[in-house]
Amino acid sequence: MRLDRAVDAFVRHITVERGLSQNTIAAYRRDLAGYVEWMREHGVDDSSGVTPALVAEFIGARGAAQPRPAASSLARLQSSVRSLHRFLTREGIDTADPTGRLHPPKLPQRLPKALTIDQVARLLAAPDPEDPIGLRDRALLELLYATGARVSEAVQLDVDDVGHGDVLRVRGKGSKERIVPIGEYARDAIDAYLTRVRPALAARGRATPRLFLGARGAPLSRQSAWLVIRRAAERAQITVPVSPHTLRHSFATHLLQGGADVRVVQELLGHASVATTQIYTHVSVDALRDVYLTSHPRAR
Repeated sequence: MRLDRAVDAFVRHITVERGLSQNTIAAYRRDLAGYVEWMREHGVDDSSGVTPALVAEFIGARGAAQPRPAASSLARLQSSVRSLHRFLTREGIDTADPTGRLHPPKLPQRLPKALTIDQVARLLAAPDPEDPIGLRDRALLELLYATGARVSEAVQLDVDDVGHGDVLRVRGKGSKERIVPIGEYARDAIDAYLTRVRPALAARGRATPRLFLGARGAPLSRQSAWLVIRRAAERAQITVPVSPHTLRHSFATHLLQGGADVRVVQELLGHASVATTQIYTHVSVDALRDVYLTSHPRAR
C-alpha cells in the first residue's frame, strides 16, 4: 500500500476505533507526514518497501537534524512509526513489521516540578476580583488546582459538567470520563463566575455550552488558558517556572504529602497506569527527606 494511503488508513483507525484525542491524532499526523516525505526522498513510496535499516536511518537522521535532540521527541517519533507498521501488519496489509527490533531511546526520569502550598495560594489570589475577567481567571485556576485537570480538559468542560454539586465530570484522553471531587473554594469561584461573568461573555458570541469563555464570548483556548496562568504567576511574583501542567503536578504532590493513597491520586488524575502516578511519590519522599534533615538532631 502506498505510504500516504497507509497513514490515512491508520489515522482513521485511531480516530474511529481507538477514539484517541484530537491532540494525539494531530501529533501522529505530523510525525508520519515527515516519515512519508523522508521515505519518498529515499525512493520508497510503498509500505512493503520499508526495511529495518531504512527506519533506523530515518530515526538517526531526525536525531542528527537537531543540535540536542530530546529523547522524548525521538521516542514519540519512534512510537508513531512503530504504531503505523504494527497496524499494517495486524490488518494483513504487510507481511513483515520493519520496526520489530527498533528500541526506543531511554528517557531520563524527570521529577515534576510542583509549587509550594504558599506559592499556590498566591497564584490563586492573583487575579483581580473586581474585574470580570479576573473572576473568570480565578475560577479557572481554582478548578485546575482543586481537580488536577489538564488545561486541555479544563477548556473542554461544559457548564453541565460542573452542575453536579461537589463533583466535576472530566473528559480525559481518549474521551474517557472520570468524576473528580471539587472543593469549596473552587466551587465558590466557579459559582461566582457563572453568576456574575459568564452570561455577559456568552452574550458577545455564538451560543456554546463551554464553561470558560474568552472576552469575545468564544470558548477559551488552551493558549489563552496558558496566558491566564502566566499572568497570574507574574502578578504573584512567583520566580520559578510555571507551566500549564504546574497546578496538576502541585495537586498530585500535595495530595500525596497529605497522606493520600497513590491509587486514589491515579484515579483523580485519570492515569491509565499507576506507574505513571508513582513518579509523584519520589517528590513526596524528597520532601520527607528534607524535613528529616532539617529537623532531626542527629540527621547530619
